[in-house]
Amino acid sequence: MDTSALFDFSPLIQELDKILLGFWATIRLTLTSAVIALVLGTVLVGMRVAPTPVLRWAGSAYVNVVRNTPLTLVLILCALGLSDTMQLNFSGDPTTNYFWWAVAGLSAYTATFVCEALRAGINTVSMGQAEAARAVGLTFLQTLRLVVLPQAFRSVISPLGSILIALTKNTTIVIVASYLDAAAQMKQMFDDYGGTIPIFLGFAFGYMVLTLPTGFFFGWLAKRMAVAR
Repeated sequence: MDTSALFDFSPLIQELDKILLGFWATIRLTLTSAVIALVLGTVLVGMRVAPTPVLRWAGSAYVNVVRNTPLTLVLILCALGLSDTMQLNFSGDPTTNYFWWAVAGLSAYTATFVCEALRAGINTVSMGQAEAARAVGLTFLQTLRLVVLPQAFRSVISPLGSILIALTKNTTIVIVASYLDAAAQMKQMFDDYGGTIPIFLGFAFGYMVLTLPTGFFFGWLAKRMAVAR
């Protein structure tokens, strides 16, 4: 048995430019999807705690349906269903078009988890504060925006960090939405050079470079911004 291939890191060096481009695609996907998911998740949690029954029902239905649907199916629906079949395109350039459909699928899916994390944060805010806000004449939206959500965000910094890490790892399946990221580059190298351990270790190290600092940063931020009760 030839064991030299087990320790041959030369494919990583030869394909370094393509690997870096793959991870740059992963970073762009993660950051763009995270911002949109945060905005959409905040809107959803506002609907879920709204005094209007129709809004509460619509928010709950979206969260329960999308959260319990496999992400792979969500991405296939975006790329094959909405883009290829219904011809709903963001751009005439295939790379740009599939990037935004991948972002749409990741954002729609991740927003449900952001919503639930924020709802847990809202439950940590005492009811008396919301009642006091309404007593001084603030509307529901003003109470939510000025009193409740700022405290809720501070309470769920760590869970939001975990969701961001999960989002980073979820980008590894965007190849089903016809967009190529670091995981797609790894698969291509497996096809070209064989599934060697050095290639696997190289990409695993790349993902750890992205996720470990994220975890440490959100852990530090959660301690710094902790709400004193």
